[in-house]
Amino acid sequence: MIRSSILTKMNPYNILLLFSIIQWSACSGETICSYLDLALNLTYKNIRGTLVRPVKNWRNSTIVYIDLSLYTVVNLDTSLQSLTTYIWFLMEWKNEFLNWDPGEFCGIDTIIIPGEDLWVPDLYIYEMTESDDKSPVIPYFIISSDGIITESKPLRIVSTCNLDIFKFPFDKQTCYLTFGPYVHSVQDIIMLPKFNSSQVNSNSQEIFVSKGDWVLLDISVSSMTIWSEGVEYSQVIFELIIKRAPVVYIINLIIPSCFLVLLDVVSMFIQMGTGERLGFKITVVLGFSVLLLILNDMLPNSDNPAVLGIFCCVCLAVMVISTVGSIATSYMLMLSETHPNVPAWIQVWVMRRLARVLCFKIKPSYEDTVAIKGEVNASFLGDTEDRKLREKTPELQEKKHPQKGKDSLEVKLLKRLLVEILQIHQELILSKDMQDAKSDWYTAAQIVDRLVLIIYLIIVVIMFAVVISVWVT
Repeated sequence: MIRSSILTKMNPYNILLLFSIIQWSACSGETICSYLDLALNLTYKNIRGTLVRPVKNWRNSTIVYIDLSLYTVVNLDTSLQSLTTYIWFLMEWKNEFLNWDPGEFCGIDTIIIPGEDLWVPDLYIYEMTESDDKSPVIPYFIISSDGIITESKPLRIVSTCNLDIFKFPFDKQTCYLTFGPYVHSVQDIIMLPKFNSSQVNSNSQEIFVSKGDWVLLDISVSSMTIWSEGVEYSQVIFELIIKRAPVVYIINLIIPSCFLVLLDVVSMFIQMGTGERLGFKITVVLGFSVLLLILNDMLPNSDNPAVLGIFCCVCLAVMVISTVGSIATSYMLMLSETHPNVPAWIQVWVMRRLARVLCFKIKPSYEDTVAIKGEVNASFLGDTEDRKLREKTPELQEKKHPQKGKDSLEVKLLKRLLVEILQIHQELILSKDMQDAKSDWYTAAQIVDRLVLIIYLIIVVIMFAVVISVWVT
């Protein structure tokens, strides 16, 4: 009665379709199955296998296979030395209680179910520093007819990474991701890589997406065991080798630094004693200090500093030394106005010995200058004696010739003219001495300036060579 009432309520076309399906099923002999029947069967078998490790003999270890493919490097914080990666993760193990014959369930050999009722290995990433709360939640597991359970999902991992920034920004970093159980020892769980290193690297290279700052070079995988508090644990270690893309740092740091160093070297050819040179050099030092602050924010606190940071610090120190040298030359030129005489130690150590070392050509030596001045003074004294003799000559002539009268007007004018000429000669000699003294100060300032320039160039060239050799090798 019930079946007849249901059939009377159905559409005639639906009744015809239903009878056709029943007749075809009966003729073909095919059994209709559903995932629900299989899930009920697995739940019945695994009713007690969700609480403990799913092995029939407790002495048997559960083999867990691990695999990952690196999708991208989200961020590598050099100041915190932390690596943020996005990976595709896969883990497989066998549940000895979950198996079935696919022939009994219409050929179903795999089923996807949520993982609330499954035993899952206590996997832990040893380098992880933050909880995995930003990864997509995919609670499904793939179960095969032979009991193999596969967990596949994307993961966002924030882990520690010991950075070697000595070659920054042309550095390569090696980071590790270590997967292993936190509670189960090696007698319970053995961790093994699912694929070898070449296959893992190939899979990652195919899907890797670079954000422009890091490039994937290689990924290798290995397994090992460690001892902790007398207990042996199994681990699978993935070694990630990535290389920094240096274009941004070349444009923003290296090229401006080289330009500022070049400008400071060129400023040494500005005329000494002028405020333009000193003001220009101080401006360059301030600009270089700003670059150092930017570089300091990029680099981590490490006992092994970057060679670029060492180069910038040395260049800043040389810039300060050259600025002090410019101040010293300006002070020497100022002393030429107030203290005309050059001290003897400057004449000996700077104008003689240092000038010879620097191949600086100067005027005749100090002894030659003294000799020349002595000859000039001797000639001047000789002229004075001649003048006195000539002054006495009229008196002698007057004594010899008393009959002659006093000197004529022309003789008196000649005598006065001779006195004026002698005074002018003496003033010229004093002026020449003053000019020679100023010239000595200027020569000493030039020698000191050349010394600073040569030291500057030598240090900068050596630092450039060291930095380039480090980056190339």
